[in-house]
Amino acid sequence: MFSPFPYNPGLHSWGNAVKIGVLTGGGDCPGVNAVLRAIVRKAEKGGDLVLGFRNGWKGLVDGMAEPLTASSVSGVLPRGGTLLGASRGNPFRDPQDAAKCENNFRHYGLDGLIAVGGEDALAVARQFHQRGLPVVVVPETADSDLAGTDQAFGFDAAVGVAVEAIDRLHTTAENHGRVIVVEVMGRDSGWVAAVSSIAGGADYCLVPEKPFDIEDVCSAVRRRKGRGRNFSIIVAAEGARPRGGPDRGGPEGIGAWVAREIEQRTGCEARAVVLGHVQRGGAPTAFDRLAATRCGLRAVDLVRQKRFGRMVALSGLRVVDAPLPAPAPGDRALDMELYRDAEIFFG
Repeated sequence: MFSPFPYNPGLHSWGNAVKIGVLTGGGDCPGVNAVLRAIVRKAEKGGDLVLGFRNGWKGLVDGMAEPLTASSVSGVLPRGGTLLGASRGNPFRDPQDAAKCENNFRHYGLDGLIAVGGEDALAVARQFHQRGLPVVVVPETADSDLAGTDQAFGFDAAVGVAVEAIDRLHTTAENHGRVIVVEVMGRDSGWVAAVSSIAGGADYCLVPEKPFDIEDVCSAVRRRKGRGRNFSIIVAAEGARPRGGPDRGGPEGIGAWVAREIEQRTGCEARAVVLGHVQRGGAPTAFDRLAATRCGLRAVDLVRQKRFGRMVALSGLRVVDAPLPAPAPGDRALDMELYRDAEIFFG
């Protein structure tokens, strides 16, 4: 358990051990606690020490830290969220905050910092690396939108939640003869939508990478109705965009916009279900636990080897590392071959 006071390095003897700082930034994601557990357990096995900073980069700004031990991470493997807390704060929005981070890094005598997070955390880590701070990144994202890694832990859990929801909604859609639009994660990437559409047996899929014609969606609904299938399941990524329509469905959201348009154009009763944060909450899957654990172990190796400015990544089923990727929109866009597979089942 964390004390309510900042950790004072002057009151503790660190000796000659490697001193590793760790923080978790961005949105929560199943598997983050598994990363922390792996970092602490591997560090302790080698006689090294881990200092956890609370609430993402804010903890490094404010100097809110506490040593993490095997006792600290006991029992966290199946838990969602992060025992350190997270935030989306960016210390570079205020030059004084960035300076505080660097000062606290030196104040605590750290040899390296492991930042666990998504694109926002990665961008901050990249800037600190350019300023000479020894940083390693463990990427996490439930919607698989990070460049430099084939997949990140959290995605498998998010898809599992979406598929379970689709399975359940099939029942009520069929019983009541309704069209149900399931809005899933994916502001800029359609990975969750496409994978859950195929695995859940959806009848149409809308993704950010391919603006859609709402009339094509309605035609698919009509075709199914003509075959005696008076219900449909439409999966829509939250960032899907209709051609000639409001960006991302306007203030009501894309799921509600599509459902309303379908009802008005086809006469079929339609409903929207927004899965929202439920997709990134709860326990990590077995795959995510394994991937997160192995990524945490590799991150400790990188700190010990002083190979900074690196990101742990998955290449197929292998855990590798690569330079921190520069911002490049579209690098983790959906593989359209996968989307073409989903299209086979439209309507």
